[in-house]
Amino acid sequence: MKIIGVIPARRGSSRFFNKPLANILGKPMIWWVYSHSKEVAEFEEVYIATDCEEIKAVCEGFGAKVLMTSSNHDTATDRLYEVSNIIDADLYVMINGDEPVITKESIVKCIPKNISKDDFYVSNLMTDFENPVEVIDSTNLKIVTNEEGIALFISRSPIPYPKGDMDYDYQKFVGVGTFTKPALDFYHNTKRGKIEKIEENDSFRFIENRKDIYYINAKCKTLSVDTPKDIQEVENYLRKLGLDK
Repeated sequence: MKIIGVIPARRGSSRFFNKPLANILGKPMIWWVYSHSKEVAEFEEVYIATDCEEIKAVCEGFGAKVLMTSSNHDTATDRLYEVSNIIDADLYVMINGDEPVITKESIVKCIPKNISKDDFYVSNLMTDFENPVEVIDSTNLKIVTNEEGIALFISRSPIPYPKGDMDYDYQKFVGVGTFTKPALDFYHNTKRGKIEKIEENDSFRFIENRKDIYYINAKCKTLSVDTPKDIQEVENYLRKLGLDK
């Protein structure tokens, strides 16, 4: 089975311009994501998909393979779809470029076993919230699944609401997902639905059309970088791991 890792890296971000090149302990953030992704033995190759010549030059400078993609994509999944038309593979694993502390042990949990490239398959990682305060933070996506791990709803609001029972562990989105080509084709050929537009979450492209998307609890550490202020927390964590040498 041919499995490739793809790291989307766009320059234009409304909250953090040129985020992939943000300095984290002397290295660009995209370097940290790429380094962890390259440790995944299941990947035949890891590609960085970008629309920016500066990002391309920096990434090629540390040895990464780079695919230039359109600047017109609305989502990272749109960019992954373009990659799927360039590189033939059985599975495409997308690792968000703003997940600098994600590890190979977590990434592999998103890779299914014994699946055909012709199957429709989508999965994503999630993890438990460490701090209850994060549950009410709208920058964190809350995931609700059934017992099989199939997503029922995703929201920036704290769901489910604990009216009848408070014995519940809330899960949040982690930026690692796996797709087969049929799933990416469906995504590309399907219009955005009403809920996707409201929540601004492209997982609803599948949920609203009754297509199963599996969320797997990786029980992992995640510190996604949404704004410049998030860099300090990431650096503090990496220092604790001794990775600032």
